[in-house]
Amino acid sequence: MAGNTEPLSPRAKLAVTAGKAAAAVSRAAGRGSGSVIGGRVALKLDPDLLARLAGHLDVILVSATNGKTTTTRLIAEALRASGPVVSNALGANMPAGITSALAGGSDAKYGVIEVDEKYLAGVARDVTPKAIALLNLSRDQLDRAAETRMLAEHWREGLSGSKALIIANADDPLIVWAASSSANVVWVAAGQEWKDDAWSCPSCGGVMQRPGEDWFCGECGFRRPTPSWALSGDHVLDPHGSAWPIKLQLPGRANKANATTSAAVAAAFGVPPQVALERMFSVQAVAGRYDVVTFMERELRLLLAKNPAGWLETFSLIDPPPTPVIMSVNARGADGTDTSWLWDVDYTRLAGHPLFVLGDRKLDLAVRLEVAGLDFQVCESLDEAVQLAPPGRIEVIANYTAFQDLRRRVGN
Repeated sequence: MAGNTEPLSPRAKLAVTAGKAAAAVSRAAGRGSGSVIGGRVALKLDPDLLARLAGHLDVILVSATNGKTTTTRLIAEALRASGPVVSNALGANMPAGITSALAGGSDAKYGVIEVDEKYLAGVARDVTPKAIALLNLSRDQLDRAAETRMLAEHWREGLSGSKALIIANADDPLIVWAASSSANVVWVAAGQEWKDDAWSCPSCGGVMQRPGEDWFCGECGFRRPTPSWALSGDHVLDPHGSAWPIKLQLPGRANKANATTSAAVAAAFGVPPQVALERMFSVQAVAGRYDVVTFMERELRLLLAKNPAGWLETFSLIDPPPTPVIMSVNARGADGTDTSWLWDVDYTRLAGHPLFVLGDRKLDLAVRLEVAGLDFQVCESLDEAVQLAPPGRIEVIANYTAFQDLRRRVGN
C-alpha cells in the first residue's frame, strides 16, 4: 500500500538537515524538544517537504478535541506488529511538528500522525492518508478555536472526496456529520460522555433527540449510523460479532474507547484485534499523562484535562474520596486565554475530596469551586499543596501548560 519511494531531492535533504540542526540547538538551549522550530525551518526551505516525507508511508491521521495523543500512541503500538512506525509521539501536532516527526521516518512503513483539529484538512491534502481516525469534537480554547459546528463543517468540506478510509465515532453527531461527506467510513461505537456540544443537529439546527445511547434529529432525519465496531464493557466487538478483551495499563473508560478505535484502525491494515490489543497493553503513560511519580516522598498521578469534556472524563477515573486532588489551571497561549470554560465543568463531582488549587489562574478556579459549594485551599506552589495534602496517593489534574509546569517540577 505504500506510496512513492523516490529518494528526497537535494533541496528536501537540505531542509531536513537544517531542521534537525535547528532542533538540536533548541534542545541544547533548554527550550524543549525542538520539533516545532525544526519543522518551521525545514518547511521554510522546502514548503512541499511534508508531502515529500510522507510519500513512501501508509499515513494514518488522528484528530479530535480529546484523546488524540493517546489514540495515536495506541495505533502506533498496534501497527508495529506489521512494520516500523514513525509518529509524532510527543504531541507536536501542527504542520511544523509533523514535519519534524516524519523527517525521522525514512525507514518506516507507517506514519501515525496526530493532527490539531484546525489543521486536519490541510495536512490530509499534503500527506494523502490511507486512513483518518476522528474521535470527538467539543468546545476548547474558546478565544481562538472555531465553534464546534464550524469546525465540523470545515472537516466535512475538507474530507469530501478523500480516498482515505475514515474511522469515525458513531456516537458523536458532529463527528458523524463531518465524516458523512466521505465515501468510505467505518463507524465505531466509542461512546460520548460529554454531550453539551451536541444537542442541536449539525445538519439543520434542529433539536437532537437522545433516547439512551441513540440519537437522531426529528426534523431532518439525520441520525446515528449503525456501527461495525463497538466498545462493550471491557471488550471490543468487531464486525463479525467477536468480543476481544481490552487489557490496558491506562485508566478509565475513555481509554477503552481509544483502544476500540485503535483496533478498528489496525484491522484496516491487517493487524488482528487480538494482536493489536495485546500490543496496546505495553503503553503505561503517554507524554507524561497517567504517570505516577514520587515527589516529596509522596505518590502523585499526573492527569491532563484541557476542556470540559476532558475534565469530565478525568473525574470518572480518579480514586474515590478521601483521595486528595490538586488542580492547576493556566491560561497561556497554548491553553487559550479564555477561562470561561471552567463554568461548564461540573466540579460538584469532586465533593468529598480534599482539594488544592494552584496555577496562573488559580483564583478563577477558586471562584468556580466556591460557587459549586466545595471546600478547597489555594496554594502558591505544588510543594505547598503536597505538604498540605492528607496521606495517600494524590491525583494531580492540570490543563496543558500547567501540566508541563508540573512535569518539570517533579522531574518527569
